[in-house]
Amino acid sequence: MRIRSALAAAAILTLAAACGGGGGGGGESSSASGEPVKINFLSLAWQKESVAANKQLVDEWNKANPKIQVTYVQGSWDNVNDQLVTQFAGGTAPDVIHNDSPALAGFAADGYLLELGGKLPAELKSDIPQAAWDTVTFDGGKGEQGVYGVPFLQESQVIIANKKLLDESGVRVPTSEEPWTWDEFSAAAKKMTKGGTYGVAWPMKSPVNKTLNLALNFGGTFFQTAEGKTTVKVGPEEREVLQRIHDQLYKDKSADPAALGQGTADPLPTFYQGKFALLPAGVFLRQQVAEQAPDGFEWVTLPAPKGTSAQQGAVSQTLSIAQDSKHPDESMKFISFFLNGANQAKLAKGDWLLPTSTTAAADASMTTKENGWDVATASAKNLVVAPFLKVNGFDEWKSKVATPVLQEYYGNKITLDQAAAKLVEDGNKVLERYQR
Repeated sequence: MRIRSALAAAAILTLAAACGGGGGGGGESSSASGEPVKINFLSLAWQKESVAANKQLVDEWNKANPKIQVTYVQGSWDNVNDQLVTQFAGGTAPDVIHNDSPALAGFAADGYLLELGGKLPAELKSDIPQAAWDTVTFDGGKGEQGVYGVPFLQESQVIIANKKLLDESGVRVPTSEEPWTWDEFSAAAKKMTKGGTYGVAWPMKSPVNKTLNLALNFGGTFFQTAEGKTTVKVGPEEREVLQRIHDQLYKDKSADPAALGQGTADPLPTFYQGKFALLPAGVFLRQQVAEQAPDGFEWVTLPAPKGTSAQQGAVSQTLSIAQDSKHPDESMKFISFFLNGANQAKLAKGDWLLPTSTTAAADASMTTKENGWDVATASAKNLVVAPFLKVNGFDEWKSKVATPVLQEYYGNKITLDQAAAKLVEDGNKVLERYQR
């Protein structure tokens, strides 16, 4: 998932204070004392529209359910997992926890999250495709697979295009039904490269998730498991996307080298100026373009290119229930309301992401051509569980091995063979420590 802006330190203190009395607890049940059940809901929403949508839904719930009252607790993506480790250990975790699917594996294995399979209402379970449920299915530490969160928002990769430069190039405009192949994408970028304008920009300050998710276009998984042992693999399938991006930079010279060290949104000012025509990015970036593009600047959303398939890796935002919650049934009732089809559409609009709910995906607000919602929502059909989500030690491999190696390769400082060797050899040393 994308890197969120840091919230104020006050929000962190609020999180600790609001959850500190809790263990998800908040007292006796209403049936025993006459007092309402109190549930703490940790939300990591951070964009203005998203926070407003979250708070609005909590208010709606509280007005309709006087015997089950939910307290909205603002958290931050920047430190949530460290915060939760402390709270789980101290028995003060919130009842309902917003996170993303990669974080669930460790918490589930440690016994901190409730297995939800037996509590999921049929309507909620059937409204979300199995591919999304796969992103939240993990070993709960006893060798048994279980569901440890409800997946509700996902991110796909698309291409944001300067409409004027796209139209002038005369290339075929890809559609969700017929996206560009990678060969067509490369040819289009070459055709748009002229007169000081590049065809494409690849911001690769954080290159791992984008590279690994797109690698699934060619069946590249980067990891393999045999006889219970997981190792890194960089074969022909994994090399395809790496080589193609590198070729755009140094063979075709159709990719703007100035963007390489930048974060996802950093190239936008030069994009508006016509420095390049195509910007591969997560669907959420459409919001900044819609809000910040200068008057008269026209842009369109195009589907990501396809290889042997159009598959991309999916990471889900999730709601989980703490194992120690005193009110798991009431927490599930709240989650079922919060993540019903109509409400997921509101949350997706607020975050500019894709709802997992099939009902939400069919909502008119999710299929309008305005701001590329039709293309963004259609891309959800290509999302499959990202294989690396299941790899114990992935986060360390990503930060200590893959990020610097891919930065070196995309920066043309090492060859593809050297990059592959480092990813495998150094990566396996990392993974080995997690499999002893």
